[in-house]
Amino acid sequence: MVGPTASGPAISSRTTLAAVPARLRTADPEVVAAALARRAADASEAEDERLLVKHFLAALAERAPGRSVEVRVPPYAAAQVVEGVRHTRGTPPAVVETDAGTWIALAAGDLTWAEAERRGLLRASGERADLAPYLPLT
Repeated sequence: MVGPTASGPAISSRTTLAAVPARLRTADPEVVAAALARRAADASEAEDERLLVKHFLAALAERAPGRSVEVRVPPYAAAQVVEGVRHTRGTPPAVVETDAGTWIALAAGDLTWAEAERRGLLRASGERADLAPYLPLT
């Protein structure tokens, strides 16, 4: 057994990672649809952007599981995705970084990967950093 954690009682060292709460989880589809509708109507609430960024990062992690590409959407979250070389410290072999609005537009299908690259709306470096095959996420 491992000692008590800050969030609860002791857990077995045999506990799988799936049993440990994840930082990123997909949101309820009705909540996501409502947030996307408010965004489309230019009536987004402050919480909508954070919810959509984290939801779509979690959806990407489900669609493209792995740890070879780190997708960063500051200041909200980052996710490691895409099978391949796994990193354990420092900068991963591939990094994608963009702002929240661009990430939501890519994930929702309002913007293509190629257009975002052409317009300089994202930075992608390293092997497997092209996420076009996994988008959109809706």
